[in-house]
Amino acid sequence: MNGTTIVAIRKDGKTAISGDGQITFGNTTIMKNTAKKVRRIYNNNVIVGFAGSVADALTLAEILEEKLEQYSGNLKRAAVELAREWRRDKVLRRLEALLIAADKENLLLISGNGEVIEPEEGVIAIGSGGNYALASGKALIKHSNLTAEEIAKESIVIASSICIYTNNHITTEVI
Repeated sequence: MNGTTIVAIRKDGKTAISGDGQITFGNTTIMKNTAKKVRRIYNNNVIVGFAGSVADALTLAEILEEKLEQYSGNLKRAAVELAREWRRDKVLRRLEALLIAADKENLLLISGNGEVIEPEEGVIAIGSGGNYALASGKALIKHSNLTAEEIAKESIVIASSICIYTNNHITTEVI
């Protein structure tokens, strides 16, 4: 998915999700540099970051919040139910986005293929610069004393220096 980078870092009991602010139209035009692709939902108890079509991602974030309400804030259950509905529903199946969601206990990647993935090493990244942010996040967790927030921000900075669809206008939320 072109047009964004989102990275989530879990370290020392804190989770930080950072995202860049670039919205790209097609392969040639930067439409906006200051988009906010990381936000809090469910009474500020869950952080989500999204990559892909903005409208599709916002729709999915709204559905996730509905599932969180339905399952009393149980993020894992809400994520599984969202992924199940996303995969089965003919309209939702066409949505082109990925979500990272975190609360105090969980860090999850949710996809339209019905996947709900919990990273083993406390790092997960999505979007066009996701692999760069993932690699830098893993290295910084292993070889630095930086906090989760500092690692998440630096991972986006590193990705933005490599990926043309990622910029260094960073939004970060920590839980």
